[in-house]
Amino acid sequence: MTDEVSVDEAIRIVGAGATNLISEGDLRKKLARGTPLRVKLGIDPTASDIHLGFAVVLRKLRQFQDLGHTAVLILGDFTAQVGDPTGRSATRPRLAPEQIEANLKTYQAQAGLILRSDRLEVHRNSDWLGTLGADGLLRLAGKATVAQMLERDDFSKRYDAGQPISIMELLYPLLQGYDSVAIKADVELGGSDQLFNNLVGRDLQEKEGQEPQVVLTTPLLEGLDGVNKMSKSLGNYIGITEPPGEQFGKVMSIPDSLLPRYMLLATGWHPDRVDAESAKLASGELHPNTAKRLLARTIVDLYHGAGAGEAAEAGFDQVYKRHEVPDDVPEFELQPDQLVDGRIRLARLLALAGLVSSNKEGARKISEGAVRLNGERITDPDTELAPGDLGEGLLQVGRRSWARIRV
Repeated sequence: MTDEVSVDEAIRIVGAGATNLISEGDLRKKLARGTPLRVKLGIDPTASDIHLGFAVVLRKLRQFQDLGHTAVLILGDFTAQVGDPTGRSATRPRLAPEQIEANLKTYQAQAGLILRSDRLEVHRNSDWLGTLGADGLLRLAGKATVAQMLERDDFSKRYDAGQPISIMELLYPLLQGYDSVAIKADVELGGSDQLFNNLVGRDLQEKEGQEPQVVLTTPLLEGLDGVNKMSKSLGNYIGITEPPGEQFGKVMSIPDSLLPRYMLLATGWHPDRVDAESAKLASGELHPNTAKRLLARTIVDLYHGAGAGEAAEAGFDQVYKRHEVPDDVPEFELQPDQLVDGRIRLARLLALAGLVSSNKEGARKISEGAVRLNGERITDPDTELAPGDLGEGLLQVGRRSWARIRV
């Protein structure tokens, strides 16, 4: 990718995978001026590591950099003390300053694995929010009404349910929005859950006499379970600093249905390549397992350097093909009439494949952590699988019982 692209091509690149773009017309006007835009992303250091889900918006920021624009990364050391109320059903506990500082250093270092060092500004929002003073804070608070804040979905739900909302939480969108005023942002990026906060920044800029920023939000990437958004607390995440082999293995475990989404959001590929690989996957030209290997190599290379993906793949095959998987694994053919509503309980599948004597024993083995599917341990005895969830279909119970499931 180079700086010399048309406005239409630039919008196609940065708009790929976007959830909201407010508005394309405004972005087109800004790009048409031919001068570098200031593209803002604010991150509150409320966790210690960055995972692929969080990296989606950082990759979008990198796309703007590659197109010749300036990334303005705001480290929210001040707003982290307030706590983003997004998605919260109760007031978020305040983080200790020491924890915020430790997280800040980790975030900045890990963001450096994605962003280029040129065309980059890094600021702490305590530089301007910490010096507002009482007068400045009152002036800022006067820019919005309580009714406007209660338009926010999570606030309105808590208010209707009689759950407390602190004045500090009501101030959070204004404080985050003021970041855009302070750095004169042309564009603000955020996850789709940040739309309200980002629009507040757009509104504040207009009230301060600045040209309102364009707001572009990115989707929340589902984690390894294929259902919930990627989260360290849910254990369904892939960390960007995890060892290459761990990253590769985790990517190999994602549901087939998520492959096009991961190609779009986690690879940094040009939209043309995403479209081409997704089309091959849909037509059957590209097998899901081959696609996962391609995806896994790409992601490992992104965070560990060229060639790391191939090395991780070789290690994966050494463990899961040559060292642990016998050459004579018996095959079991899963019949359509053995499915209920297109799915089958894993405990029953173990029994049908002859790996356990009964459904009950299968459930017990799963609870004990003795069951793996394609090398990934499964511990929920109520697990149900669709044929598409089977991947390579390699079932293991303990160290010696194996079966390969064919559909």
